Amino acid sequence: MDFSIGDLSRRTGVKVPTIRYYEKEGLLEAPIRSEGNQRRYRPCDLERLGFIKHCRDLGLPMPAIRDLIDLSQHPDKPCETANRIAEDQLKAVRQRIAHLRKLEAELKRIATSCEGDHTVTECNVLKAFGDHGLCLKEH
Repeated sequence: MDFSIGDLSRRTGVKVPTIRYYEKEGLLEAPIRSEGNQRRYRPCDLERLGFIKHCRDLGLPMPAIRDLIDLSQHPDKPCETANRIAEDQLKAVRQRIAHLRKLEAELKRIATSCEGDHTVTECNVLKAFGDHGLCLKEH
């Protein structure tokens, strides 16, 4: 069984231009072509695209996905590289969460700094957005 690029897109939720991009970047093998020069994908391409999409959904950068795909082509290798990639991604997500918490606290402070009963020239919210120096902490 083979699939058109549209089939692949519908089955995975990955847009057609993104599929072409993954091909260009070498994450997906070049598909076979029909007599009418239409791209035709195999079940292993569908599986690979699903893998790539899930990695992207987890926020993995393209180089990490490339490394994981390369690793998957060598089943006898130890999985320490995969573990390192997962740990690096977890660390990056935790750093983003910490940053977002700081943003949340600052935005909460800004949002509650004005009751909305002033004129625009006296609005603490606009003042805070206009002057980073008015922030309580670095964010």
